[in-house]
Amino acid sequence: MTEQGGAHPSAHMGDGEHIRTYPFDPSASVSGVGIQIGPMGTEGPWAGGVGLSRRVHRIDFHVLLLFREGPVRHMIDFTEYEVGAGDILWIRPGQVHGFSTSERYVGTALTMQPGFLPRAIVEATGLYRYDRPPLLHPDEAQLAALDASLEQLQREYLDTATLPLSLHTSVLRHSLTAFMLRVAHVSAQAAADECRPQPDTTFSRFRTAVEQGFTTNHSVSAYADELGYSRRTLVRAVRAATGQTPKAFIDRRVTLEAKRLLAHTDLPVGRIGVAVGIGDSANFSKYFQQHTGVTPAAFRAEQA
Repeated sequence: MTEQGGAHPSAHMGDGEHIRTYPFDPSASVSGVGIQIGPMGTEGPWAGGVGLSRRVHRIDFHVLLLFREGPVRHMIDFTEYEVGAGDILWIRPGQVHGFSTSERYVGTALTMQPGFLPRAIVEATGLYRYDRPPLLHPDEAQLAALDASLEQLQREYLDTATLPLSLHTSVLRHSLTAFMLRVAHVSAQAAADECRPQPDTTFSRFRTAVEQGFTTNHSVSAYADELGYSRRTLVRAVRAATGQTPKAFIDRRVTLEAKRLLAHTDLPVGRIGVAVGIGDSANFSKYFQQHTGVTPAAFRAEQA
């Protein structure tokens, strides 16, 4: 994952030693399928039962919020985004976020279980492009097309009577693909990288491996060996997809996790270092300051 921006005073300390993670709950879906669509707010069966949880938390699924009213301020990984009517907020698995405590969320929420869409569509739609901004501003024509596509998807989601479950699920995947391709187009424009090649399989595998192993493995060579690539091949693939070196990609992921734990838990600094794979407290403090410009203690104090 890549960080979306610097610390913001809206990020508050959490309680305890862990950031609460909400899993996707298929039982909350119509027919138990891998997506949910409903109105935002406490009345909608969305976000896997999270609802408008005011406490900072993680999710392990995708959430797309299409707003009908605004402005609303929403924090994602130390950046507070101001969202207006017609905007889309795309929160990806693992990101730490928090709802505004004083503003109404009005619109439609779509949640999606990882693995619901096939890999080819995952790549085409940039589901795990953490380098792209969460806040999207579709223009009038794009919004009209997105609304029509989402309405069609919602009709298919609620129609459990005309098809057997296997076909119903297949139709949902096709309808969701159509909607997500439109969202991905807006996302690519927002990132000003529409002409950049999509990340290839090499980068996708590296990104997944880092996400699974960054707490214990910070070695580019070790990831290359694990994935069966030469170091040079890995460097080329990561640079083409992100503009970064593999080491920089790993360091940004480690640093982001350290920031999350410093801001949203009460874990001692030394234990946070252990949690991100740097067992020596002095080495962790040096590493964190090298990559952020401040000590862990100073960063935590800024979030209080």
